[in-house]
Amino acid sequence: MPHFTLSLTQQGAILIAFIGVSAARESALKEAGLPVPKFLKITAIVDTGATSTCVDHSVFHGLELTPTGSVLVKTPSTGLQPVPADQYDVALFVPSSDASHIPLSIMTLPVICCNDFLQSQGFHALIGRDVLSHCVLVYNGGENTFTLAY
Repeated sequence: MPHFTLSLTQQGAILIAFIGVSAARESALKEAGLPVPKFLKITAIVDTGATSTCVDHSVFHGLELTPTGSVLVKTPSTGLQPVPADQYDVALFVPSSDASHIPLSIMTLPVICCNDFLQSQGFHALIGRDVLSHCVLVYNGGENTFTLAY
């Protein structure tokens, strides 16, 4: 099973991932003879408390994406009242630590747009349970590591 093990940081389980346009968007751009934006390398934190993956708005700008819809989001900072947030479809790749293993690949993943608070903390995305549902996560506090297998 492809996997990687990384050290925990003071912020938690941080990993490198790549985000690009969704499979449908890539096909539409190619059909129209338009260039497909390159995948962007991002830093992400694994967040088992997040239902959905959230991505900083700057990433969508870099991929020239527009929202595919809007969803209501409830967070500790919103209290009991959910707030609307833009949703985007992206492709997500998380490489294995072994170059011979295929990366974790999700060709179309609806993600939620977050404003500046992610990037100000040193990462571009929260990897939520929508992605973790494809994985086995081992958080080993005693060894100060986490392993993600998929």
